[in-house]
Amino acid sequence: MKAVEVLRLPLAVDLAGFVALLRRLQVPHRVVEEGEEQVLWAPQAIAADVHELYQRYPDGNADLQLADTGLPALAPARPSLKDQARAAKVTTFTLFLCLLVAGITNLGDNLATIAWFSFLPFQVQGEYLYFTGFAQSLAEGQWWRLVSPMLLHFGVLHLAMNGMWYWELGRRIESRQGPLMLLALTLLFSLVSNLAQHFTSGPGLFGGLSGVLYGLLGHVWLYHKLAPSPQFSLPRGVLGMMLIWLLVCLSGVVGKLGFGEIANAAHVGGLLIGCLTGLLGGMVARRKLAA
Repeated sequence: MKAVEVLRLPLAVDLAGFVALLRRLQVPHRVVEEGEEQVLWAPQAIAADVHELYQRYPDGNADLQLADTGLPALAPARPSLKDQARAAKVTTFTLFLCLLVAGITNLGDNLATIAWFSFLPFQVQGEYLYFTGFAQSLAEGQWWRLVSPMLLHFGVLHLAMNGMWYWELGRRIESRQGPLMLLALTLLFSLVSNLAQHFTSGPGLFGGLSGVLYGLLGHVWLYHKLAPSPQFSLPRGVLGMMLIWLLVCLSGVVGKLGFGEIANAAHVGGLLIGCLTGLLGGMVARRKLAA
């Protein structure tokens, strides 16, 4: 189902009521910021009806029923997975890379290929890993290692959980702020979380999207506090659950139960930098809305 541009409005125009109306009527749509404007996209088949609906109810209407809108009665409740993937290209591509690396590394069992993506290159001698120094790695031009550990996952559960949350949070940011912003945030959060883990724990083998996920969580949380948006409205309890899990990991209980070591510094570093970008981004968006 092809999506087309329906509305292009200044950021100062509050679309929250109309977007809430579309959600209540189960009309597929997405809103994306482009410079100083916000753009509403909808399936081509109902684009004209959505445009007419906005002309009639720009602020939404709590009592409006589907039959009153002129929209097709059989409008899908939500876009197909294929349409969602097309609308969230960076989110989809990042998850594809994680799946590809999971295959290449046999989900963390192939040390030879893991060494291509680890924060520091290493050699295996017997039962020990000998890592190259950080400065030497950069001097040799291996700059990709600053962010590549986010693609590494150790086990199906690790990959599945991280993939699920990146799909949930990444699509929200890509829809609200665009694909380039999500790409920049993903790389930034990976860089900061990897550096935090390395300089806190020293040379070691770590990986996964967890640090990036906590960055995305902090970003969405504070951005939404300052500039509320339907895309950034998280389901109730998600924030609390993620923060409680962070505290559980910091306590060391997970490691003692035999689930492996947790890159706690990466999680905390990601959360802090995500809160900072969310604070800055939310302040800018709030000023634009107030202008």
